[in-house]
Amino acid sequence: MSTLINKVLFTRAGYGLTVLRIFVGIIFAAHGAQKLFGAFGGYGLAGTAQYMESIGLTPGYVMATLAGGTEFFGGLALIIGLLARPAALGLTFLSLVAIFTVHIGNGLFMANNGYEFALALLGGSIAVLIEGAGKLSVDRAIAG
Repeated sequence: MSTLINKVLFTRAGYGLTVLRIFVGIIFAAHGAQKLFGAFGGYGLAGTAQYMESIGLTPGYVMATLAGGTEFFGGLALIIGLLARPAALGLTFLSLVAIFTVHIGNGLFMANNGYEFALALLGGSIAVLIEGAGKLSVDRAIAG
């Protein structure tokens, strides 16, 4: 196996990181489903695109597709532990954009639409990015 692929898939992380990865993945996948499909009370692509345009992320439809796709497919990748590091990198970037474009002006706490929740998801994404997918993952099975 090539060195680069092995570095991407390799993990020494244990069961704790596996649990964190799965729960963070579920949250991201659900948020992506809201944006892409209107599931779980979401607004779907059209509504999300309109919101993105309203906060200056243009073109709204492209940004909604990128954000929803990253959340949904990145979340699924975290849940099964397949290409978890690349997924975590995309989710890290997405969380930073959300914090600095939507939440930062509202302070820390969620009660005021602050960045508290996005910061927690950012931390989970960075942990997976650094440590890899953990013991129970497709990445670990492939890397051996």
